Amino acid sequence: MRLILNLIWFFLAGFWMALAYTFAALIMVIPIITIPFSIAALRIAGFCLWPFGRTVVPAADAGVMSGIGNVIWLVLAGWWLALGHLITGFVLCLTIIGIPFGIANFKLIPISLLPLGQRVVPIGSAQDAAGVAF
Repeated sequence: MRLILNLIWFFLAGFWMALAYTFAALIMVIPIITIPFSIAALRIAGFCLWPFGRTVVPAADAGVMSGIGNVIWLVLAGWWLALGHLITGFVLCLTIIGIPFGIANFKLIPISLLPLGQRVVPIGSAQDAAGVAF
């Protein structure tokens, strides 16, 4: 079932949102100091391509620098990526078939706003059961 949901997701929203995150990663790699943001954007792009069967948990080693980095990310790229999820989710919710995919888009907004200090893990893994990534 996850495969079918991921394939439908890929064509309805996943490809376009992953493309937006890849664009953000390319922009973030230009100033050398924001390369960690570029890596985070590429991690989220992979999550946007195939979100079903994976979840986001807080990282155990996240510290103050993750919080500071999240504020910088929010200003530079997070708000317009979250806006993209919001618009895409709203458009998908206009049809009955698209409602689950619109809700999935809304669930991606928190990680698009604050990606640092978060890890994408498979559902049912030890990290998911513990609620924190090791």
